[in-house]
Amino acid sequence: MKIYAAIAFILLFTLTGCAGSDPPPETPSASAAPIELPSRVLSDTPSAQSVATGEVTIAFDYQNQSGHASNQFAVWIEDADGRYVKTLYATRFTANGGYKNRPDSIPVWVEKTGLADIENVDAITGATPKSGTLVYTWDLTGVDGAPVPASTYHFFVEGSLRWKNRVLYTGALKIGGGAATVEAEARFIYEASPDQPALNDDSPEHDMIGAVMAVYTP
Repeated sequence: MKIYAAIAFILLFTLTGCAGSDPPPETPSASAAPIELPSRVLSDTPSAQSVATGEVTIAFDYQNQSGHASNQFAVWIEDADGRYVKTLYATRFTANGGYKNRPDSIPVWVEKTGLADIENVDAITGATPKSGTLVYTWDLTGVDGAPVPASTYHFFVEGSLRWKNRVLYTGALKIGGGAATVEAEARFIYEASPDQPALNDDSPEHDMIGAVMAVYTP
């Protein structure tokens, strides 16, 4: 009987708490409706507790190619679900309408952005750069300028090597934890066209873009 009395006392003490103590914190309701994100563009403003801080730099080696239908590339960010977040850079020819006459020019970026919907294209474009190491910085904001939540994000560098021949570099970074460095993986697409035979790994254009790295600094 003493054991049962002791158990009853412990249960009563646990449920009611001792005199003068604060009540236990309330548990959030599990029925709260989840926040819905747009289907294509990440634009919701995250809470202060989940806002990503720091910056991401994406760097790669670039070799300017001679001749036509080359030297087009774009650098952009998507969230973990494949939704477009922001473009860091795109070559001016394609972004200013060249994709209409040359649909083989960085087609993945054109499709992902819904290029016609970008209000200020000039802010993300530039002339074809000279050969060297190129560096682009993401300030962890979306297209609307609002900070993105801490999460995993994918970075992309797509380049049109020559006509239909192109390369797509991809990598993923966890934003919101410690510093991280990621080397992107490359996928080359070699395809012949009436104007150009299919390239291969020994073609000079193969090295137009290389050694793509992304660095997250909290």
